[in-house]
Amino acid sequence: MAVLNFGGKDENVVTRDEFPLERAQEVLKNETVAIIGYGVQGPGQALNQKDNGINVIVGQRKESKTWDKAIADGFVPGETLFEIEEALERGTIICYLLSDAAQIELWPTVQKHLTPGKALYFSHGFGITFNEQTGIVPPADVDVFLVAPKGSGTSLRRMFLQGRGLNSSYAIFQDATGKAYERVVALGIAVGSGYLFETDFKKEVFSDLTGERGTLMGCIQGIFAAQYDVLRANGHSPSEAFNETVEELTQSLMPLVAENGMDWMYANCSTTAQRGALDWWKKFRDATKPVFEELYESVATGKESQRSIDSNSQPDYREKLNAELAELRDSELWQAGKTVRSLRPENQPAEKELEA
Repeated sequence: MAVLNFGGKDENVVTRDEFPLERAQEVLKNETVAIIGYGVQGPGQALNQKDNGINVIVGQRKESKTWDKAIADGFVPGETLFEIEEALERGTIICYLLSDAAQIELWPTVQKHLTPGKALYFSHGFGITFNEQTGIVPPADVDVFLVAPKGSGTSLRRMFLQGRGLNSSYAIFQDATGKAYERVVALGIAVGSGYLFETDFKKEVFSDLTGERGTLMGCIQGIFAAQYDVLRANGHSPSEAFNETVEELTQSLMPLVAENGMDWMYANCSTTAQRGALDWWKKFRDATKPVFEELYESVATGKESQRSIDSNSQPDYREKLNAELAELRDSELWQAGKTVRSLRPENQPAEKELEA
């Protein structure tokens, strides 16, 4: 473990230098990692571990789309792909990667297969942190920990195939065997983390729920919509409004910020843009901070988790979700985006070679 200084604060982090893949393979050589849930995080984590030489099996319901997807990804029925209960029985480390609502539903089945010495692995602190709402209380004689990649399973897999790593947090909730630290860090390396930073289950879920509702998805969509609407109301075309609101940000500026930081971005733009950005960023901070404070309180008091559980467990949830997604998809903002994306050079048909 390394101690790094971030903005004046020391943090414990684990990199691939002090915990290389070979060490992870040694730690996990006698383990069977059972992936339960092959939806959002499951495929990326399963395939990365498989490619890294870890003994991985997948547990899914037969004759489901995810069962078929696992087969298409190279998992073999009866060898590395099993029905859920058999995978739970075979696994020594249970990677519980179902949705939060599905974790609640399946928990009684999972619980009976958590025999002494096994490990229960999460990629989200929801079920454990809000256990009064979820009912997920592991037995005392198993390890319980998490590795939470800071991105989607698709990004985790894509970056792995590019030879890169997606940063992840890790946390230990329960160390029954005395091996929880080595197990969780080995898994973090095996799933393709760039580096691992230490947290706990509560902080992971509080930051995650805040981020999803805030700058990662909820807030950013709100800001996109507000700026786009103002530009359109003042006579700007959909193409101009979308390019100035979304396309330039996502295709040009954010990759540079990711590489070099916002201070570099400010220093390397036009003096007009520089002055305006420096003058206005604090206004946006001050305007949105009360909303973020309200959001964090809603997360910390369990309001957001309860709303998620209540909403996601409704029989008509998928129907209502599709209606809300259609509202976004059919809006002028994202219809303009669909057109603009189709005009990117990589999405244009290749020019035919001239005949000799």
